[in-house]
Amino acid sequence: MNISTATLHELAAELKAGNLSSVELCQSCLDAVAQRDGEIGAFLEINQDNVLASAKAADERRASGNALSDYDGIPIGIKDNISVKGERCSCASKILENLTSPYDATAVERLRKQGFIPFGRLNMDEFAMGSSCENSAFQKTRNPLDTTRVPGGSSGGSAACVAAGFAPAALGSDTGGSIRQPAAFCGVVGMKPTYGRVSRHGLVAFASSLDQIGPFTRDAEDCGILLDAICGFDKMDSTSLPDAAGGFADAARAGAATGSLKGMKFGLPKEYYSGGIDAGSAKVLDAAIEKVKSLGGEIVDVSLPHTKYAIAVYYIIATAEASANLARFDGMRYGCRIEGSDLTDTYFKSRGNGFGDEVKRRILLGTYVLSSGYYDAYYLRAQKVRTLIRKDFENAFNACDMMLTPAAPQVAFKFGEKSDPLQMYLSDIFTISLNLAGSCGIAVPAGVDENTGMPVAMQLLGPAMAEAKLLQATAAFMRA
Repeated sequence: MNISTATLHELAAELKAGNLSSVELCQSCLDAVAQRDGEIGAFLEINQDNVLASAKAADERRASGNALSDYDGIPIGIKDNISVKGERCSCASKILENLTSPYDATAVERLRKQGFIPFGRLNMDEFAMGSSCENSAFQKTRNPLDTTRVPGGSSGGSAACVAAGFAPAALGSDTGGSIRQPAAFCGVVGMKPTYGRVSRHGLVAFASSLDQIGPFTRDAEDCGILLDAICGFDKMDSTSLPDAAGGFADAARAGAATGSLKGMKFGLPKEYYSGGIDAGSAKVLDAAIEKVKSLGGEIVDVSLPHTKYAIAVYYIIATAEASANLARFDGMRYGCRIEGSDLTDTYFKSRGNGFGDEVKRRILLGTYVLSSGYYDAYYLRAQKVRTLIRKDFENAFNACDMMLTPAAPQVAFKFGEKSDPLQMYLSDIFTISLNLAGSCGIAVPAGVDENTGMPVAMQLLGPAMAEAKLLQATAAFMRA
């Protein structure tokens, strides 16, 4: 078995059969990182001693018949804005460069309960603000499939980690497409769960009403396995959904077993197909739609009329929330502190040197739209349009089970190709609306652009709490 391409369920079977130990698995992953991550730059940091000690403990539990789960001893990469106790949590920013997490995020705590091993700190756009992983304060992450191209963002390190074979799966966060877009660029599966499905406790906040932790994996079943592990109510997160959650891996297995999409309706929102996607990606997407039809799926036309305002609404709401959330990083309590002549000067110097240009840009935008005289004109109006966008999604789902859309307007672009911030913001044009609506979505590898050889993904968008159906459809499609 090739560990660099093996899935979680394949690795679990090998561990259970005694054909592989956790120490062997983790050492293989560490060797892969040592061999190639100098070129890729997916990891900001990795504590090899901790990983191997955890692997040894997992092997001892399994040998004594006390394995925590079938997945005990399998490494999972962690994005650098998700807390892991005793490890750095810098959010790829100089202002938190030396911050060590005092506790585990709830998602990490739940992974540990099943024996999964947190595996390193994965690079990202600073404070999750970006679409290319070029905004990290420390290094650029490169696309493992073509190192002249970006891996996407902000969870670029997580997508690159899985695509490069450094770990079988990883956690990322999605505020406006930061799981789905890099998954599309790197040719892996990436899911943004329903808002509140996974606890945000221990996730450093960017935009609190939009952020959601989710998995990067190699197939739909693995996505379900990770989602089963991390989802569920958490009293530490006031937005956590009280609904019972689970059965996601079983749904994926059912889809893979039947290979059929019969009885499922797939909506094609006309606004997503009216331009803005390059020819190579459009060709792959057309073939994916035909494949869905051949598997028994029914295609229907739907409309999301207010999504044309999504970029504007997102960059008002997200920046406003970022302005408030990032106010805590002031050089007073923790993180970067540069002494000034007085308190105000210390604030200016600490924040001025600690934050990068993109983060400063968004703090300025957010502070502006919340300021006296502009709150009603911008922020309040954006919230009203957000409600209209959510209602558009609800209306569309009355006509279909899920929507099939592009995941990105083009394949992974080359470094430096999008120097204008607005150009970069438009990279997320097909993903942002879902976060505003609070529903769930998944990026699914659909083929390869014949002009560049880079992967193209389709995106399946579901109503709130419809992850199981999305995973079932994804598994059936990927089997075909």
